[in-house]
Amino acid sequence: MTNSPRKFLFAGLGSIGQRHVRNLRSLLGSRADITAFRVRGLSHVISEKLGVEPDGRVEEKYDIRVCRDLGEALAGKPDAVFVCNPNSLHVPVALRAAEAGCHLFIEKPLSHDCDGIEDLMKAVESRRTVAYVAYQMRFHPCLQRLHTLLARGAVGRVTAVRIELGEYMPGWHPYEDYRDTYAAKREFGGGVVLAQSHELDYAYWLFGMPRRIFALGGHLSSLEIDVEDTASILMECEADGRAFPVHVQLDYIQRPPSRTCEVIGDEGKILVDLRESGIRVFDGKGNLSEATLFEDFQRNQMFLDELQHFLDCIENGRAPLVTLFDGLQSLRMARAAKLSLTSGNPVELSDCL
Repeated sequence: MTNSPRKFLFAGLGSIGQRHVRNLRSLLGSRADITAFRVRGLSHVISEKLGVEPDGRVEEKYDIRVCRDLGEALAGKPDAVFVCNPNSLHVPVALRAAEAGCHLFIEKPLSHDCDGIEDLMKAVESRRTVAYVAYQMRFHPCLQRLHTLLARGAVGRVTAVRIELGEYMPGWHPYEDYRDTYAAKREFGGGVVLAQSHELDYAYWLFGMPRRIFALGGHLSSLEIDVEDTASILMECEADGRAFPVHVQLDYIQRPPSRTCEVIGDEGKILVDLRESGIRVFDGKGNLSEATLFEDFQRNQMFLDELQHFLDCIENGRAPLVTLFDGLQSLRMARAAKLSLTSGNPVELSDCL
């Protein structure tokens, strides 16, 4: 990484921002000069296991300078900006950083709506900078294996897909009240569809952009939030001129949590358990033909891999695995699902921005 940028600006130091700081220090050590643009300015240190370290101060632990003004922070000419604030604030910060010529690492989802995204894409293109949208699940070894299997037609023609992610929202961050988080509030771009949009992104990565989407759900639990906690999303995807269904089930409710993907083909079936990090493949006769368990896989490895990927893209001038265009596509899918939830009607993706 001899030519990689050394000056980094973080917009937001919540749990995900601090994870990226830890990993950046792990990869670059003291060679990373880190500044943070902070609004709330909470100083607690969030551990790897999402607890709060007693008596810790994040600025001191990771040697971070703090700016309260974005213009002042950008005047320091950071090479790359990590946009880790609430969804609804992503684009304004990213656009100013792009116009300042910075590379961008933008937490998912790209935004809560499409306002300003076209301007952001133009700014990045005109300055030939790297902009990566952080869907780290694409670096999960099970999904990478699934991608390879599908590319070689391991189960023949895909006829149906079932994807599920469910976990209990109040248990996400034990150090804070779930009711105060961005994921619980409409004004910050919350709701399970946007907050858990990793599944939409990898569905797009594996099966392409759907033609249309129909969703049922809403705020169905007793959680004290003003956004949807459950969404059952049916998407019509296409391959080789034929349509097939992809069902994505998302919720803030499940205990114990579940994160799975099932791909059914006319010559077999693939079962993926992302929490157990295992994948099983069955042939056309129903016999188990492959069983792989990534026993040594640690969740943080995905975040390390995506960060290393981002740094490599900057150094080599390559397009990242998840571009702004890709981030916009998964955002369009999420917005279509939200629109269908409220309207009760299917939404054509050609009509949805």
